[in-house]
Amino acid sequence: MATVEEKTTPPCCSLQNNNKSAAAASSTVDSRSDPPPKSPSAKEIKDRKKTISFDIGITVMAKAQTCHPLDPLSAAEISVAIATVRAAGATPEVRDSMRFIEVDMVEPEKHVVALADAYFFPPFQPSLLPRTKGGPVIPSKLPPRKARLVVYNKKSNETSIWIVELTEVHATTRGGHHRGKVISSTIVPDVQPPMDAVEYAECEAVVKNYPPFQEAMKKRGIEDMDLVMVDPWCAGYDSEADAPSRRLAKPLFFCRTESDCPMENGYARPVEGIHVLVDMQNMVVLEFEDRKLVPLPPADPLRNYTSGETRGGVDRSDVKPLQIIQPDGPSFRVNGHFIQWQKWNFRIGFTPREGLIIYSVAYIDGSRGRRPVAHRLSFVEMVVPYGDPNDPHYRKNAFDAGEDGLGKNAHSLKKGCDCLGYIKYFDAHFTNFYGSVETIENCVCLHEEDHGMLWKHQDWRTGLAEVRRSRRLTVSFICTVANYEYGFYWHFYQDGKIEAEVKLTGILSLGALQQGETRKYGTTIAPGLYAPVHQHFFVARMDMAVDCKPGEAFNQVVEVNVKIEEPGKNNVHNNAFYAEEKPLKSELEAMRDCDPLSARHWIGQSVNFQIWLLFYASSVLLGTRGV
Repeated sequence: MATVEEKTTPPCCSLQNNNKSAAAASSTVDSRSDPPPKSPSAKEIKDRKKTISFDIGITVMAKAQTCHPLDPLSAAEISVAIATVRAAGATPEVRDSMRFIEVDMVEPEKHVVALADAYFFPPFQPSLLPRTKGGPVIPSKLPPRKARLVVYNKKSNETSIWIVELTEVHATTRGGHHRGKVISSTIVPDVQPPMDAVEYAECEAVVKNYPPFQEAMKKRGIEDMDLVMVDPWCAGYDSEADAPSRRLAKPLFFCRTESDCPMENGYARPVEGIHVLVDMQNMVVLEFEDRKLVPLPPADPLRNYTSGETRGGVDRSDVKPLQIIQPDGPSFRVNGHFIQWQKWNFRIGFTPREGLIIYSVAYIDGSRGRRPVAHRLSFVEMVVPYGDPNDPHYRKNAFDAGEDGLGKNAHSLKKGCDCLGYIKYFDAHFTNFYGSVETIENCVCLHEEDHGMLWKHQDWRTGLAEVRRSRRLTVSFICTVANYEYGFYWHFYQDGKIEAEVKLTGILSLGALQQGETRKYGTTIAPGLYAPVHQHFFVARMDMAVDCKPGEAFNQVVEVNVKIEEPGKNNVHNNAFYAEEKPLKSELEAMRDCDPLSARHWIGQSVNFQIWLLFYASSVLLGTRGV
């Protein structure tokens, strides 16, 4: 297996010009894109201080900027944004109380993206901008990038949104200085921002050190508190007592069996009957009640999943090696966060909440040239409602993106990657709770996959056959939210198809049963243990731009349903059916359900629109079905 671990996220982004020429920056561009410009002479550079017009008629900047407007924030930019907000705190007390939940890029206007792609960044596509009399007026530089910060004040329990202009950013390693400017600061009332891993750890420690909780554990035969797992869950909003004026958590409890078993499945031993309410602002237990003594499920003999150390079982030894190699390297090309593969090109972004974002998707369609497809593709939210009305499962209703953050919980694929072949990795930068920058190395994976048969036909007269194999390009990342793992994948195919896929794995959130007890709202999977029925809903946001230039509005959502023709003169043989198309003209009208009986689907036609789709999966037993 050939694996290449390359760093694609630059250590910093300078909003000033650097010393790389535009021609040099385009050296890795695929020949299918607009042709790269010729290098200008020294005299041309001297005569034209701000812009350069090459012989082929493409005007580009004399010195390329290092950060595309859609690039994720660099570590240096995040540091500048945080330092700027801290410095704007009214008092030392306010500054010390600041906790930084999210720092991400303020996405630029679409005309700024078009300007950057046309004249500042390869492959230089001036056709993205409308033609003007006398030629385009090109600025010497792009507008400054901006950062959006979600800040929680731990002392006042206030959540605020800050917008910071990143006027000038230099890497500290170059001895430079940092400068940012606060554009706005708004306190958002009656909300709570996502919880942080630091808060999770503090909540677990507070609960485990609470004497009534320790006594409750002893009643269940648990003396070693190091074996206890406390998973803080957001309180939800079941009544006014749960109002977001307080930062609350209602944890779930589990217990491992052995301290020397690092990969033990502690979720197989849920501790039930205990109610705890934690004030996450002040880290104190507000409510405690030992309601019901439910015996712990017996220890699982296969509880350790470490390879080669499975207790009570034997690892498979009859699987022969399977090697995926690409001796000539990959077919894709990468320039920063810009990807080219076959006839596709797009940009990769990443945020703490959504994780992977696909920007500026386009398809090179022969003589028709570059055809825009989508401005933005991502998964913006997911919710996991549980269908068991028994305590504590009735309140399990996780919004994993909004309450925790899919991007912030992403994996470093250095610790295990499901991709094979030649791999290109991208790092991701985040703020931690206290405002330091952390990097998830090898966070996003880019690779090619063989996808079986794309097309085949055999002529029955001659016996001759032709077959074409399918290759696809996959961009993905994996995150863990408590017990579950989610793999998010965007696949690009050679036949012009884009496919979004979510893979669910990890461990189920389980419940305990009394001896001889069964549950209508779950499935018994082991003695004293059951899996409550629950669902996974994934919300995808798709800002489409099929054959649209920036600012144009020529796309619309069309619903297609198969209809059966009524018997009559148009259906004398009673066999007629057809596909009926119906434009969806408003968001209210577009709130539609899937209907497999009519083969219902939606297409984008050349009216700028955004689609918010809800993907559904129902989890039962030990797996999932239907996405």
